[in-house]
Amino acid sequence: MTKRINRPEYIQKLIEFKDTDVVKIVTGIRRCGKSTLLDLFKDYLLEQSIPEQNITHMNMESLKYSSLLDYEAFYHYVSDRIAAGQRNYLIFDELQMVEHWEKAIESFRLDFDVDIYITGSNAYLLSSEFSTLLSGRYVEIRLMPLSFKEFLDFYPFAPDVTTDDKFQRYLQIGGMPVLRQFDFNIPRINETLEGIYSTVILRDVLERNKATDQALLRKVVMFLADNIGCVTSPNSIGNVLSAQGGIDRGKSKGKSKNSVATKTVAKYITMLKNAFIFYSVGRYDIKGKQHLKTLGKNYIIDLGFRNMLLGYRDADRGHILENIVYLELIRRDYKVSIGKVGETEVDFVVEKPDEKLYIQVTETMEGETTRARELRPLQLISDNYEKIVLSMDKSYIKSYDGIKSLNIIDFLLGQ
Repeated sequence: MTKRINRPEYIQKLIEFKDTDVVKIVTGIRRCGKSTLLDLFKDYLLEQSIPEQNITHMNMESLKYSSLLDYEAFYHYVSDRIAAGQRNYLIFDELQMVEHWEKAIESFRLDFDVDIYITGSNAYLLSSEFSTLLSGRYVEIRLMPLSFKEFLDFYPFAPDVTTDDKFQRYLQIGGMPVLRQFDFNIPRINETLEGIYSTVILRDVLERNKATDQALLRKVVMFLADNIGCVTSPNSIGNVLSAQGGIDRGKSKGKSKNSVATKTVAKYITMLKNAFIFYSVGRYDIKGKQHLKTLGKNYIIDLGFRNMLLGYRDADRGHILENIVYLELIRRDYKVSIGKVGETEVDFVVEKPDEKLYIQVTETMEGETTRARELRPLQLISDNYEKIVLSMDKSYIKSYDGIKSLNIIDFLLGQ
């Protein structure tokens, strides 16, 4: 049996929103731990002396509920199980399986004294129809695969294994919780990741986009996985795939092949983002203080999937580390952009309502040329917000003329 990991930061978010008049929606890629999180939250409710009959917990992908995938049937089934005159807690896994589920959820809110928790494995759950119906009355909690800090808590290691060696394991297999049972058996891990990936593609991409060209979709996935952290656009990707014969060169009426390729690639990237396989990050002109519409970067949700697709390799380590840092910033609830300063680029501009940071990520700061290249974009920024360079270096140098220098592992561990 797979060990259940307690994820206290996410549980705390659910506790903070408990009994508030908003629907709590936990989103994230399949098998990242959403169901386990709500199991743990149900345990918390029981520990708070909530009667079990006041808790309705259903996974809508179970065949047990196959007759309830119409919202009216779903509504009547759940309504019959709600304890009258008392507060009830409704917990629904993979609710996107129920057609027009948002109508049932709104009716529960209107008709009963309920506190509602939902999980979903694609962003269609937060479609415009739902957003319109429950405008301002829901909160999204994005569940990610294990952080490095969680990874250290979750996996057993021999006492002589160093933190650096543990980090190498993390870079290789990623943070999907289900992998713990395989004790770092890479062939079994890759088979499991392939199964998860195939399920995500089938259920969260292809079933919702019936006309998708599967061969082309895979080419887009492989390109994005191979180019994490690189500045691209749907147009540039479309041009590459067109040149490789990856997109039909036939022209549609009044459109060049490149415009057709660009729109196709943009649509497929959106589909992959909706399934939480990739995140796209836009650019921000730091001096002009405006978001730019062209060019951006894509990051994969978990490096284990990338290594499964491409094979493990260390050649583009800088972009791998950048991907790890991006995911950590998202976990910490930062709004993240790529910074543009003149002709140079800052890896991340990160913001909260009361905080702003500029972050540069590199494998090393050793060597004058490398150090100058990494520091220059930060030196060109004239404001006084904190500027940080993250690297794998273990150096006594903690600052370069006011620009803070941190080890990436220390940053990931909050040290």
